Amino acid sequence: MSSNAEITGPVSQEDIEAAEKLKNEANEFFKKQNYNRAIELYTKAIEKNSKNAVFFANRSIANLRLENFGYALSDASKAIELDRAYTKAYYRRAAAHMSLGKYKLALKDFEYVTKVRPNDQDAKLKFSECNKIVKKIAFEKAISVDKKEVNIADSINLDAMTIEDEYEGPALEDGKVTLKFVTELMEFYKQQKRLHKKYAYKILIDVKAYLQKQPSLIDIKVPDDEKFTVCGDIHGQFYDLMNIFQLNGLPSEKNPYLFNGDFVDRGSFSVECIFTLFSFKLLFPNHFYMSRGNHETRDMNHMYGFQGEVTSKYTAHMADLFTEVYNWLPLAHCINNRVLVMHGGLFSKDDVTLDDIRKVERNKQPPEDGIMCELLWSDPQPMMGRAPSKRGVGCQFGPDVTNNFLQRNGLDYVIRSHEVKNDGYEVAHDGKCITVFSAPNYCDTMGNLGAFITMTGKDLTPKFTTYEAVPHPDIKPMAYANSFFSLLCQ
Repeated sequence: MSSNAEITGPVSQEDIEAAEKLKNEANEFFKKQNYNRAIELYTKAIEKNSKNAVFFANRSIANLRLENFGYALSDASKAIELDRAYTKAYYRRAAAHMSLGKYKLALKDFEYVTKVRPNDQDAKLKFSECNKIVKKIAFEKAISVDKKEVNIADSINLDAMTIEDEYEGPALEDGKVTLKFVTELMEFYKQQKRLHKKYAYKILIDVKAYLQKQPSLIDIKVPDDEKFTVCGDIHGQFYDLMNIFQLNGLPSEKNPYLFNGDFVDRGSFSVECIFTLFSFKLLFPNHFYMSRGNHETRDMNHMYGFQGEVTSKYTAHMADLFTEVYNWLPLAHCINNRVLVMHGGLFSKDDVTLDDIRKVERNKQPPEDGIMCELLWSDPQPMMGRAPSKRGVGCQFGPDVTNNFLQRNGLDYVIRSHEVKNDGYEVAHDGKCITVFSAPNYCDTMGNLGAFITMTGKDLTPKFTTYEAVPHPDIKPMAYANSFFSLLCQ
């Protein structure tokens, strides 16, 4: 959230004191992880006194916590403009740049601090760590250009992997996922045990082979009298995923599901979530669907924990294979030609059709603009028209944009996820844009409910089921996240 309030003349002592009081109140809400309320109060403080860099820097970190990277970036830049010597503002801006995958710009901020404060050991350390990341990425890019033809899935030799006698976990039957396997797998994971790497690799190879044959937009047919369930972000919250199946039944041919992206990152049971979901995908390929989210991408996985978790529980090689598999996840699903489901939202252009989505070449990391990017990153707004994204990627779209898109494509409404909602869901744009978010008490801090949507094929009227978070083992969210990034966000 950014304020346009600019104070051109001197600020009265009364306003300075009122602003300071609002900032202190905001800080208390920030400590309680109520970032939305904190942002509201920082904004009020800025309206009283827009010449204090601290207010902008504090609002920047609150926006970072809500993944509003675009707002975080502009607030940090404003704080720097007001106080060139304010080190913390450079760190905030660097964190926003890193969240957007702009590591070289982050490095520039650290470099500036080391120049103006040559004796600041903390700044030197952060510059050095960021420099390592920039060099590592440049090195990886150089290798990937050299080895462009290398296909990780094809290079894996499953026959060379032996199942040790002491392994007592679930086993594939003739190399195939069965209901017995996936049922045992979920129980195995509840006991915090690990699937054998041979079976893990086999699932990934098989899922990739299946997804490669699918279009970027999947058409789903739900019979009149049958139920269909749409779930939003899961974010590595395995025990809450198990609760969804407890409340709504296991996936089956009679109980189909669509999981709408962001299966991993932040929550520290992402490996368990993704192998459970991929197992159901292989077991019921025509009754279990998965959309790509903005967190099924290399940069987000690097920052927010999934890469670290896979490397810790398996290998860095497997983390690279996941990136290869995620590139093939579909970008959107259309239910009975009437309801479009995507992770993020709609588009910066008016003339996009379902056929345009079908034609998207998706086997890549998302670009910074265009249809693929906006499907993964965009958000609705209550105002008419469009606005730049609070996230710094994608766009914000109003009810008129939604209405025009639906009319052009003969659709009733859209379902998307991507945003935490207190009730687990939100109905916006006159009922035509629905958000569903299925990770309750997100990151163990947000206090939100989770939700899923059920409907029948006949009328496709959305019904909402909400639920609270369930207990999980004492492993904190972001336990595997990039430690350098966590330091920046303190």
